Amino acid sequence: MNKRPFYITTTLPYVNAEPHIGHALEFVRADVIARHKKLLGFDVFFNTGTDEHGIKIYQKAAESHMDPQKYVDQISMKFREMIPLLGVMSEINFIRTTDPHHIKAAQEFWNIAKKNGLIYKKNYAIKYCVGCELEKTESELVDGRCPLHPLQDIETIEEENYFFRFSLYQKPLMDLYERDSSASSNAENNASFVIPNTRLNEIRAFVERGIEDFSISRLASKMPWGIPVPDDKDQVMYVWFDALVNYISAIGWPRDQASFKKWWADTGGVVQYCGKDNLRQQSAMWQAMLMSVGLPPSKVIVINGFVTGEGGIKMSKSLGNTVNPLDIVSEYGTDAFRYFVTKEIHPFEDSPFTIPKFKETYNAGLANGLGNLTSRIMKMSEANISKTDIKTAVSYDKLADKDYFDAIDAFNLQKAMNVIWQKIAILDQKIQKEQPFVLVKTDKENGKKLIIDLVNSLSEIATFLLPLLPETAEKILACINENKMPDKPLFLRK
Repeated sequence: MNKRPFYITTTLPYVNAEPHIGHALEFVRADVIARHKKLLGFDVFFNTGTDEHGIKIYQKAAESHMDPQKYVDQISMKFREMIPLLGVMSEINFIRTTDPHHIKAAQEFWNIAKKNGLIYKKNYAIKYCVGCELEKTESELVDGRCPLHPLQDIETIEEENYFFRFSLYQKPLMDLYERDSSASSNAENNASFVIPNTRLNEIRAFVERGIEDFSISRLASKMPWGIPVPDDKDQVMYVWFDALVNYISAIGWPRDQASFKKWWADTGGVVQYCGKDNLRQQSAMWQAMLMSVGLPPSKVIVINGFVTGEGGIKMSKSLGNTVNPLDIVSEYGTDAFRYFVTKEIHPFEDSPFTIPKFKETYNAGLANGLGNLTSRIMKMSEANISKTDIKTAVSYDKLADKDYFDAIDAFNLQKAMNVIWQKIAILDQKIQKEQPFVLVKTDKENGKKLIIDLVNSLSEIATFLLPLLPETAEKILACINENKMPDKPLFLRK
C-alpha cells in the first residue's frame, strides 16, 4: 500500500549572518512534525536550505572582501552542519537558491507569470528596508525607521524595475483566508490556513486595507547578486520573488510534474513554518504568486514568535544577550535544547531564552524529572523482574491520547509536551504513594506487578517522546528492552 505523502518546509534562512537560536527553533519544530508524521506511516518530504541572493548578501560579501558565491558557500555550510547537531532527521532535502535547478525554476516561474500578463515594467521611487528586504510605507515606519531594524537607515530606491500585479489578488486572497471563516477562533484550530488565528486576522486585515503591486527586480548595475531576469540582462530578480519559488522547485517543479503532483497537489500543499516577520511574504505575496501561474495555494502556514532575551528584549550581539544554540547543545546535549524550545517556548508568541531559565528547567524537567524517573524505575525493574515480564512496547501509531495528538496536529508542541510531563508527574506520585521498592520486599507478587506497570508506563512515555526527544526516547526504550538501568544518567544535573 502506498504511503500518504506529507510535505513540510522551514523558511530558508537568509545567509547574511551565521545561524542563531531562531533558526534552530524552527528546524526543531519542523523536525518534530516531520517525525510525528513519519511515525504515523506517512511518506515525508522535509525541506530546508538557505536563501542566498539579495542586497544584504551582496553588502556582506563586499564587507568581507569576498566573492558573493564564496561568501554564501561558507555560511550555507554552517547551516548544513548545524542541522544534524539539533537532532533533525537525516532524510531531509537541503536546497540552496544558488542551485542551478532552482535558478531555472525561478526563471520559468517568471516567464509564466509574465506570459499571463502579471509582470510589467515601470519607473518608481520607494522607501526600502534592507533588513527586511521589503518596501515600507510611511505608516509602517516609526520615527522614520523600520521597527524590526531600528538601527538601519531606510533607503530610497529610484529606478526602472519590473513589478508584479499583486493588487489584482486582493479578492482571491480574502477568499483564501475566508475559507476558515467558520472555524473556531481558538488559536489551536489546525483547519486554519494561517496558525495561530491571531496571525490569520492580521494578514486578513493587511490585505483588506488594500494591496499594491510590488517590485520584483533590481538593476544589475547596482546590485548584480541575483538570478538574471529572463530576456533582460540589465535586471536581476528581487530576492523574495526568487526565494519563495524554492518551495516548489524543491519538489521538482517544473521539470518533474509527477514529483510535484505527489508532494503538492496530492497533499493539498505544503505545511510551512516561518517567523512572524515573514507573515506578509508567506501568506500573501507567495500565495498570489502561486495563483499567478495557476498553482494551488500552500496548505498551512505556521507562524513562530521571536525568541527574545530577558525581559522580552530582542536578542542582539551589541546587547550581549544572544544565545548560541550549538553552545547549549555542546554543554547540555541535543535533546536538552529540543526540550526547552518545545516545552518552555510558546508555540506562537514571543518567548525569552536565557541561560539561567534554561538551566533551571533543564534540572527540574530533565535531570530531576524524566532522567531521575527512568533511573528509579529501571533500578527496581532490573533488580526484581525479568525481560519476559515486560509487555512489548506499543507502536507510536497505536498510542491513545487525544489531547496529545490534537496538540501535535495543531502545531502546539508545548501543549503536547505538557501532556507527557503530566504523565511523568503521575508516575512520580505513584512511586511516592505506593512505594514499590518497599512493597516488593513484603509482598513480592504485588510488588512485581506494580513495578511491571511502572515500566510499561515508562515505555509509553518514551514512545510519546519519539518525535520530540528522539535520542532520549530511544535510550529509554533500549533500557527497557534490555531491562537494565542506564549506564549513566540520561541528564546530569548542572
